[in-house]
Amino acid sequence: MALATPLHTPQFKNRRTMNWLVLGLTYAAMYMARYNFPLANKALSDAYGWDKAQVGLIITTATLIYGISALFNGPIADRFGGRRAMLIGATGAFVFNVMFGLGAYLGVLGTGPVLLGYLASMWTLNMYFQSYSALALIKVNSGWFHVSERGVFSAIFGSMIQSGRFLVFLLLAAPVVIALPWQWRFFIPAAIVAGMALFTFFVVQDSPKDAGLPDFDALDATSGDTEKITFSYVARKVFTNPIAITIPVAEFCTGLVRGGFEQWFPRYMQEVQHLELNNPVFQKNALLVVGAGIVGAFIAGFASDKLFGHRRPPVAFIGYVLQVICLTIVWKAPSMELVIAAFVVNSLAISMVHSMLSGTASMDFGGKRAAATAAGMFDGMQYIGQSFVGWGMGMLLDTFGWGAWGSSMLGFAGLGAVLMLFLWNARPSRGGGH
Repeated sequence: MALATPLHTPQFKNRRTMNWLVLGLTYAAMYMARYNFPLANKALSDAYGWDKAQVGLIITTATLIYGISALFNGPIADRFGGRRAMLIGATGAFVFNVMFGLGAYLGVLGTGPVLLGYLASMWTLNMYFQSYSALALIKVNSGWFHVSERGVFSAIFGSMIQSGRFLVFLLLAAPVVIALPWQWRFFIPAAIVAGMALFTFFVVQDSPKDAGLPDFDALDATSGDTEKITFSYVARKVFTNPIAITIPVAEFCTGLVRGGFEQWFPRYMQEVQHLELNNPVFQKNALLVVGAGIVGAFIAGFASDKLFGHRRPPVAFIGYVLQVICLTIVWKAPSMELVIAAFVVNSLAISMVHSMLSGTASMDFGGKRAAATAAGMFDGMQYIGQSFVGWGMGMLLDTFGWGAWGSSMLGFAGLGAVLMLFLWNARPSRGGGH
Protein backbone atom coordinates (compact mmCIF):
# COMPACT_ATOMS: atom_id res chain seq x y z
CA MET A 1 0.00 0.00 0.00
CA ALA A 2 1.34 3.44 -0.96
CA LEU A 3 1.96 5.96 1.80
CA ALA A 4 0.31 9.37 1.81
CA THR A 5 2.73 12.17 0.94
CA PRO A 6 2.69 15.02 3.50
CA LEU A 7 1.61 18.50 2.45
CA HIS A 8 4.47 21.00 2.67
CA THR A 9 4.22 24.77 2.62
CA PRO A 10 5.71 26.72 -0.30
CA GLN A 11 8.28 28.13 2.15
CA PHE A 12 9.35 24.60 3.12
CA LYS A 13 9.58 23.46 -0.50
CA ASN A 14 11.64 26.49 -1.53
CA ARG A 15 14.06 26.09 1.38
CA ARG A 16 14.38 22.34 0.77
CA THR A 17 15.08 22.96 -2.91
CA MET A 18 17.81 25.48 -2.08
CA ASN A 19 19.30 23.15 0.54
CA TRP A 20 19.23 20.18 -1.79
CA LEU A 21 20.52 22.03 -4.84
CA VAL A 22 23.64 23.32 -3.10
CA LEU A 23 24.29 20.03 -1.31
CA GLY A 24 23.69 18.01 -4.48
CA LEU A 25 26.00 20.18 -6.58
CA THR A 26 28.67 19.87 -3.91
CA TYR A 27 28.25 16.11 -4.11
CA ALA A 28 28.53 16.28 -7.90
CA ALA A 29 31.76 18.26 -7.53
CA MET A 30 33.07 15.63 -5.12
CA TYR A 31 32.29 12.97 -7.70
CA MET A 32 34.20 14.95 -10.28
CA ALA A 33 37.19 14.86 -7.91
CA ARG A 34 36.83 11.08 -7.67
CA TYR A 35 36.02 9.96 -11.21
CA ASN A 36 38.75 12.08 -12.75
CA PHE A 37 41.11 9.16 -12.12
CA PRO A 38 39.82 6.92 -14.98
CA LEU A 39 40.71 9.70 -17.44
CA ALA A 40 44.28 9.67 -16.12
CA ASN A 41 44.58 5.86 -15.97
CA LYS A 42 46.32 5.36 -19.31
CA ALA A 43 48.17 8.69 -19.07
CA LEU A 44 49.93 7.49 -15.91
CA SER A 45 51.04 4.31 -17.68
CA ASP A 46 52.27 6.33 -20.66
CA ALA A 47 54.13 8.84 -18.47
CA TYR A 48 55.81 6.40 -16.08
CA GLY A 49 55.79 3.03 -17.84
CA TRP A 50 53.48 1.38 -15.31
CA ASP A 51 51.40 -1.64 -16.27
CA LYS A 52 47.69 -2.02 -15.53
CA ALA A 53 48.30 -3.83 -12.23
CA GLN A 54 50.50 -0.99 -10.95
CA VAL A 55 47.94 1.67 -11.85
CA GLY A 56 45.25 -0.63 -10.43
CA LEU A 57 47.13 -0.70 -7.12
CA ILE A 58 46.27 2.99 -6.68
CA ILE A 59 42.59 2.16 -7.26
CA THR A 60 42.62 -0.78 -4.85
CA THR A 61 44.24 0.96 -1.90
CA ALA A 62 42.06 4.05 -2.30
CA THR A 63 38.72 2.30 -2.71
CA LEU A 64 39.44 -0.16 0.11
CA ILE A 65 40.14 2.71 2.50
CA TYR A 66 36.97 4.47 1.30
CA GLY A 67 34.91 1.38 2.07
CA ILE A 68 36.38 0.81 5.51
CA SER A 69 36.24 4.51 6.39
CA ALA A 70 32.57 4.78 5.42
CA LEU A 71 31.70 2.11 7.97
CA PHE A 72 33.26 4.21 10.75
CA ASN A 73 32.41 7.67 9.45
CA GLY A 74 28.68 6.91 9.24
CA PRO A 75 28.17 7.03 13.02
CA ILE A 76 30.28 10.21 13.12
CA ALA A 77 28.01 11.90 10.57
CA ASP A 78 24.92 10.73 12.51
CA ARG A 79 26.34 12.14 15.71
CA PHE A 80 27.64 15.50 14.44
CA GLY A 81 25.45 16.18 11.40
CA GLY A 82 25.65 15.87 7.63
CA ARG A 83 26.55 19.50 6.97
CA ARG A 84 29.75 19.23 8.99
CA ALA A 85 30.54 15.88 7.41
CA MET A 86 30.24 17.32 3.89
CA LEU A 87 32.50 20.24 4.76
CA ILE A 88 35.13 17.89 6.20
CA GLY A 89 34.95 15.70 3.10
CA ALA A 90 35.13 18.58 0.63
CA THR A 91 38.13 20.12 2.39
CA GLY A 92 40.05 16.84 2.22
CA ALA A 93 39.07 16.19 -1.41
CA PHE A 94 40.37 19.64 -2.38
CA VAL A 95 43.69 19.21 -0.57
CA PHE A 96 44.50 15.72 -1.81
CA ASN A 97 43.46 16.23 -5.42
CA VAL A 98 45.95 19.10 -5.45
CA MET A 99 48.58 16.94 -3.75
CA PHE A 100 48.02 14.11 -6.26
CA GLY A 101 48.48 16.51 -9.17
CA LEU A 102 51.65 17.89 -7.63
CA GLY A 103 53.14 14.42 -7.96
CA ALA A 104 53.82 15.32 -11.60
CA TYR A 105 56.50 17.75 -10.41
CA LEU A 106 58.26 15.38 -8.03
CA GLY A 107 60.89 14.26 -10.51
CA VAL A 108 63.32 13.63 -7.67
CA LEU A 109 61.20 10.60 -6.74
CA GLY A 110 61.86 9.00 -10.12
CA THR A 111 59.21 6.89 -11.85
CA GLY A 112 59.44 3.78 -9.71
CA PRO A 113 57.85 2.53 -6.50
CA VAL A 114 58.46 5.73 -4.51
CA LEU A 115 56.38 7.87 -6.90
CA LEU A 116 53.79 5.12 -7.18
CA GLY A 117 53.59 4.98 -3.39
CA TYR A 118 53.24 8.76 -3.16
CA LEU A 119 50.37 8.86 -5.67
CA ALA A 120 48.66 5.87 -4.04
CA SER A 121 48.90 7.58 -0.65
CA MET A 122 47.49 10.89 -1.92
CA TRP A 123 44.62 9.19 -3.73
CA THR A 124 43.89 7.02 -0.72
CA LEU A 125 43.66 10.12 1.49
CA ASN A 126 41.38 11.75 -1.07
CA MET A 127 39.12 8.73 -0.95
CA TYR A 128 39.09 8.73 2.84
CA PHE A 129 37.60 12.23 2.80
CA GLN A 130 35.38 11.34 -0.17
CA SER A 131 33.75 8.72 2.05
CA TYR A 132 32.04 11.51 4.02
CA SER A 133 30.19 12.83 0.97
CA ALA A 134 27.45 10.23 0.40
CA LEU A 135 26.94 9.85 4.16
CA ALA A 136 26.53 13.59 4.52
CA LEU A 137 24.15 13.90 1.60
CA ILE A 138 21.90 11.08 2.81
CA LYS A 139 22.03 12.22 6.44
CA VAL A 140 20.89 15.74 5.60
CA ASN A 141 18.16 14.72 3.21
CA SER A 142 16.75 12.03 5.51
CA GLY A 143 15.48 14.91 7.61
CA TRP A 144 13.96 16.75 4.66
CA PHE A 145 12.22 13.89 2.78
CA HIS A 146 9.30 11.73 3.98
CA VAL A 147 9.42 7.99 3.15
CA SER A 148 6.80 8.54 0.44
CA GLU A 149 9.03 11.16 -1.21
CA ARG A 150 12.25 9.19 -1.21
CA GLY A 151 11.77 7.57 -4.59
CA VAL A 152 11.90 11.09 -5.97
CA PHE A 153 14.95 11.75 -3.81
CA SER A 154 16.67 8.67 -5.27
CA ALA A 155 16.18 10.10 -8.74
CA ILE A 156 17.78 13.38 -7.72
CA PHE A 157 20.52 11.54 -5.81
CA GLY A 158 21.38 9.43 -8.85
CA SER A 159 21.26 12.39 -11.21
CA MET A 160 23.69 14.36 -9.04
CA ILE A 161 26.13 11.44 -9.10
CA GLN A 162 25.91 11.30 -12.86
CA SER A 163 26.21 15.10 -13.08
CA GLY A 164 29.63 14.76 -11.49
CA ARG A 165 30.60 12.17 -14.07
CA PHE A 166 29.08 14.35 -16.80
CA LEU A 167 31.37 17.19 -15.73
CA VAL A 168 34.32 14.80 -15.83
CA PHE A 169 33.74 13.97 -19.48
CA LEU A 170 32.48 17.41 -20.50
CA LEU A 171 35.33 19.39 -18.92
CA LEU A 172 38.22 17.01 -18.33
CA ALA A 173 37.91 15.21 -21.68
CA ALA A 174 37.61 18.49 -23.57
CA PRO A 175 40.41 18.95 -26.14
CA VAL A 176 41.86 21.95 -24.29
CA VAL A 177 42.22 19.93 -21.05
CA ILE A 178 43.37 16.73 -22.76
CA ALA A 179 46.14 18.80 -24.34
CA LEU A 180 47.36 19.80 -20.87
CA PRO A 181 49.55 17.53 -18.71
CA TRP A 182 47.65 14.86 -16.75
CA GLN A 183 47.85 16.73 -13.45
CA TRP A 184 45.29 19.31 -14.64
CA ARG A 185 42.66 16.60 -14.51
CA PHE A 186 43.09 16.86 -10.72
CA PHE A 187 43.70 20.59 -10.25
CA ILE A 188 40.48 21.64 -12.01
CA PRO A 189 38.12 19.42 -9.95
CA ALA A 190 39.88 20.56 -6.76
CA ALA A 191 39.05 24.19 -7.55
CA ILE A 192 35.40 23.35 -8.24
CA VAL A 193 35.10 21.41 -4.95
CA ALA A 194 36.54 24.38 -3.03
CA GLY A 195 33.95 26.71 -4.53
CA MET A 196 31.01 24.41 -3.72
CA ALA A 197 32.27 23.90 -0.15
CA LEU A 198 31.85 27.64 0.41
CA PHE A 199 28.25 27.50 -0.84
CA THR A 200 27.59 24.54 1.47
CA PHE A 201 28.92 26.44 4.46
CA PHE A 202 26.60 29.41 3.87
CA VAL A 203 23.43 27.66 2.62
CA VAL A 204 23.00 24.07 3.81
CA GLN A 205 21.20 23.19 7.06
CA ASP A 206 20.88 19.72 8.58
CA SER A 207 17.11 19.81 9.14
CA PRO A 208 14.01 21.99 8.66
CA LYS A 209 14.28 22.95 12.33
CA ASP A 210 17.82 24.27 11.80
CA ALA A 211 16.47 26.37 8.93
CA GLY A 212 13.76 27.86 11.16
CA LEU A 213 10.96 25.61 9.85
CA PRO A 214 8.78 23.02 11.60
CA ASP A 215 10.07 19.45 11.63
CA PHE A 216 7.87 16.53 10.50
CA ASP A 217 7.68 12.77 11.06
CA ALA A 218 9.37 10.96 8.15
CA LEU A 219 7.73 7.60 9.14
CA ASP A 220 10.99 5.71 8.65
CA ALA A 221 12.79 3.14 10.79
CA THR A 222 13.60 5.56 13.63
CA SER A 223 10.28 7.38 13.59
CA GLY A 224 9.08 8.00 17.15
CA ASP A 225 12.45 7.30 18.77
CA THR A 226 13.53 9.77 21.42
CA GLU A 227 16.69 8.07 22.62
CA LYS A 228 19.84 10.18 22.44
CA ILE A 229 21.79 9.67 19.22
CA THR A 230 24.96 7.93 20.39
CA PHE A 231 27.33 5.55 18.63
CA SER A 232 25.74 2.57 20.38
CA TYR A 233 22.24 3.73 19.39
CA VAL A 234 22.97 4.02 15.65
CA ALA A 235 25.00 0.80 15.64
CA ARG A 236 22.14 -1.08 17.29
CA LYS A 237 19.60 0.34 14.84
CA VAL A 238 21.60 -0.74 11.79
CA PHE A 239 23.80 -3.71 12.64
CA THR A 240 21.04 -5.80 14.24
CA ASN A 241 18.63 -5.43 11.30
CA PRO A 242 18.68 -8.46 8.93
CA ILE A 243 17.55 -6.35 5.98
CA ALA A 244 20.26 -3.78 6.63
CA ILE A 245 22.79 -6.63 6.75
CA THR A 246 21.65 -8.25 3.50
CA ILE A 247 21.75 -5.04 1.45
CA PRO A 248 25.52 -4.48 1.99
CA VAL A 249 26.23 -7.95 0.57
CA ALA A 250 24.34 -6.93 -2.55
CA GLU A 251 26.15 -3.60 -2.55
CA PHE A 252 29.49 -5.43 -2.54
CA CYS A 253 28.35 -6.96 -5.84
CA THR A 254 27.21 -3.56 -7.08
CA GLY A 255 30.58 -2.05 -6.26
CA LEU A 256 32.53 -4.73 -8.03
CA VAL A 257 30.48 -4.35 -11.22
CA ARG A 258 30.31 -0.57 -11.00
CA GLY A 259 34.00 -0.10 -10.27
CA GLY A 260 35.07 -2.68 -12.83
CA PHE A 261 33.06 -0.83 -15.45
CA GLU A 262 33.59 2.82 -14.56
CA GLN A 263 37.30 2.65 -13.66
CA TRP A 264 38.33 0.78 -16.78
CA PHE A 265 35.95 1.55 -19.64
CA PRO A 266 37.83 4.71 -20.84
CA ARG A 267 41.01 2.64 -21.10
CA TYR A 268 39.08 -0.16 -22.85
CA MET A 269 37.90 2.33 -25.47
CA GLN A 270 41.47 3.59 -25.91
CA GLU A 271 43.17 0.20 -26.17
CA VAL A 272 40.52 -2.05 -27.76
CA GLN A 273 38.43 0.34 -29.85
CA HIS A 274 41.38 2.69 -30.49
CA LEU A 275 39.41 5.82 -29.57
CA GLU A 276 41.46 8.46 -27.76
CA LEU A 277 39.83 10.62 -25.09
CA ASN A 278 39.61 13.60 -27.46
CA ASN A 279 38.01 11.54 -30.24
CA PRO A 280 34.49 12.90 -30.97
CA VAL A 281 33.10 9.34 -31.05
CA PHE A 282 34.47 8.62 -27.58
CA GLN A 283 33.27 11.94 -26.17
CA LYS A 284 29.77 11.60 -27.61
CA ASN A 285 29.31 8.08 -26.31
CA ALA A 286 30.90 8.82 -22.94
CA LEU A 287 28.33 11.58 -22.42
CA LEU A 288 25.63 9.16 -23.57
CA VAL A 289 26.77 6.66 -20.93
CA VAL A 290 26.52 9.33 -18.25
CA GLY A 291 23.15 10.52 -19.53
CA ALA A 292 21.85 6.98 -19.30
CA GLY A 293 22.84 6.96 -15.63
CA ILE A 294 20.68 10.03 -15.02
CA VAL A 295 17.75 8.40 -16.83
CA GLY A 296 18.26 5.22 -14.79
CA ALA A 297 18.01 7.13 -11.52
CA PHE A 298 14.72 8.73 -12.55
CA ILE A 299 13.30 5.44 -13.84
CA ALA A 300 14.21 3.81 -10.52
CA GLY A 301 12.63 6.57 -8.46
CA PHE A 302 9.39 6.54 -10.46
CA ALA A 303 9.12 2.74 -10.47
CA SER A 304 9.81 2.50 -6.75
CA ASP A 305 7.13 4.99 -5.76
CA LYS A 306 4.50 4.44 -8.47
CA LEU A 307 4.79 0.76 -9.43
CA PHE A 308 6.16 -0.99 -6.33
CA GLY A 309 4.59 0.94 -3.45
CA HIS A 310 7.84 2.56 -2.19
CA ARG A 311 9.71 -0.76 -2.19
CA ARG A 312 13.34 -0.54 -3.35
CA PRO A 313 14.46 -4.19 -3.92
CA PRO A 314 12.22 -4.90 -6.98
CA VAL A 315 13.78 -1.96 -8.82
CA ALA A 316 17.29 -3.04 -7.83
CA PHE A 317 16.48 -6.57 -9.08
CA ILE A 318 15.61 -5.20 -12.52
CA GLY A 319 18.86 -3.24 -12.54
CA TYR A 320 20.93 -6.32 -11.72
CA VAL A 321 19.25 -8.36 -14.47
CA LEU A 322 20.04 -5.63 -17.01
CA GLN A 323 23.67 -5.69 -15.85
CA VAL A 324 23.87 -9.43 -16.49
CA ILE A 325 22.62 -8.94 -20.06
CA CYS A 326 24.97 -6.03 -20.76
CA LEU A 327 28.06 -7.70 -19.33
CA THR A 328 27.38 -10.75 -21.49
CA ILE A 329 27.38 -8.52 -24.56
CA VAL A 330 30.62 -6.84 -23.48
CA TRP A 331 32.17 -10.27 -22.89
CA LYS A 332 31.24 -11.53 -26.36
CA ALA A 333 31.96 -8.12 -27.98
CA PRO A 334 30.12 -8.80 -31.27
CA SER A 335 30.74 -5.24 -32.56
CA MET A 336 31.77 -1.82 -31.31
CA GLU A 337 28.21 -0.55 -31.79
CA LEU A 338 26.69 -3.30 -29.62
CA VAL A 339 29.40 -2.88 -26.97
CA ILE A 340 28.68 0.86 -26.76
CA ALA A 341 24.94 0.12 -26.51
CA ALA A 342 25.71 -2.32 -23.69
CA PHE A 343 27.81 0.35 -21.95
CA VAL A 344 24.89 2.77 -22.12
CA VAL A 345 22.31 0.33 -20.73
CA ASN A 346 24.77 -0.94 -18.11
CA SER A 347 25.25 2.61 -16.86
CA LEU A 348 21.46 2.98 -16.60
CA ALA A 349 21.22 -0.32 -14.70
CA ILE A 350 24.04 0.50 -12.26
CA SER A 351 22.41 3.84 -11.51
CA MET A 352 19.06 2.13 -10.83
CA VAL A 353 20.64 -0.15 -8.25
CA HIS A 354 22.90 2.42 -6.62
CA SER A 355 20.23 5.10 -6.24
CA MET A 356 17.83 2.57 -4.71
CA LEU A 357 20.19 0.86 -2.27
CA SER A 358 22.82 3.40 -1.25
CA GLY A 359 20.69 6.47 -1.76
CA THR A 360 17.22 5.48 -0.60
CA ALA A 361 17.20 2.17 1.29
CA SER A 362 19.80 3.58 3.69
CA MET A 363 17.37 6.34 4.70
CA ASP A 364 14.45 3.91 4.90
CA PHE A 365 16.09 1.22 7.01
CA GLY A 366 18.49 3.42 8.96
CA GLY A 367 15.88 6.10 9.59
CA LYS A 368 16.77 9.78 9.69
CA ARG A 369 18.46 9.33 13.08
CA ALA A 370 20.79 6.57 11.81
CA ALA A 371 20.76 7.23 8.05
CA ALA A 372 24.47 7.98 7.79
CA THR A 373 25.41 4.77 9.62
CA ALA A 374 23.26 2.72 7.23
CA ALA A 375 24.64 4.64 4.25
CA GLY A 376 28.16 4.03 5.52
CA MET A 377 27.56 0.30 5.70
CA PHE A 378 25.83 0.13 2.30
CA ASP A 379 28.16 2.49 0.45
CA GLY A 380 31.22 1.23 2.31
CA MET A 381 30.62 -2.35 1.20
CA GLN A 382 30.15 -1.09 -2.34
CA TYR A 383 33.63 0.46 -2.31
CA ILE A 384 35.16 -2.59 -0.69
CA GLY A 385 33.76 -4.42 -3.72
CA GLN A 386 35.38 -1.82 -5.97
CA SER A 387 38.74 -2.43 -4.33
CA PHE A 388 38.79 -5.88 -5.97
CA VAL A 389 38.77 -4.37 -9.46
CA GLY A 390 41.85 -2.18 -9.04
CA TRP A 391 45.01 -4.24 -8.72
CA GLY A 392 43.03 -7.47 -9.24
CA MET A 393 41.42 -6.31 -12.47
CA GLY A 394 44.73 -4.89 -13.65
CA MET A 395 46.42 -8.25 -13.09
CA LEU A 396 43.57 -10.04 -14.83
CA LEU A 397 43.82 -7.76 -17.86
CA ASP A 398 47.62 -7.94 -17.96
CA THR A 399 47.41 -11.75 -17.90
CA PHE A 400 44.33 -12.60 -19.98
CA GLY A 401 43.60 -9.43 -21.93
CA TRP A 402 40.37 -7.48 -22.36
CA GLY A 403 38.40 -10.62 -23.22
CA ALA A 404 38.26 -11.43 -19.49
CA TRP A 405 36.86 -8.03 -18.51
CA GLY A 406 33.10 -8.42 -18.93
CA SER A 407 32.93 -12.08 -17.94
CA SER A 408 34.77 -11.45 -14.63
CA MET A 409 31.87 -9.29 -13.36
CA LEU A 410 28.91 -11.37 -14.56
CA GLY A 411 28.43 -13.63 -11.55
CA PHE A 412 28.37 -10.73 -9.11
CA ALA A 413 25.52 -9.02 -10.94
CA GLY A 414 23.64 -12.32 -10.85
CA LEU A 415 24.21 -12.73 -7.11
CA GLY A 416 22.89 -9.23 -6.49
CA ALA A 417 19.70 -10.10 -8.37
CA VAL A 418 19.18 -13.24 -6.25
CA LEU A 419 19.61 -11.28 -3.01
CA MET A 420 16.96 -8.76 -4.11
CA LEU A 421 14.48 -11.61 -4.57
CA PHE A 422 14.86 -12.42 -0.86
CA LEU A 423 14.11 -8.78 0.03
CA TRP A 424 11.34 -8.30 -2.54
CA ASN A 425 8.66 -7.08 -0.08
CA ALA A 426 10.94 -5.30 2.40
CA ARG A 427 9.71 -1.93 3.68
CA PRO A 428 10.67 0.10 6.76
CA SER A 429 8.27 0.05 9.71
CA ARG A 430 7.92 2.85 12.20
CA GLY A 431 10.15 2.53 15.22
CA GLY A 432 12.54 0.04 13.64
CA GLY A 433 10.38 -3.00 12.95
CA HIS A 434 10.67 -4.68 9.57
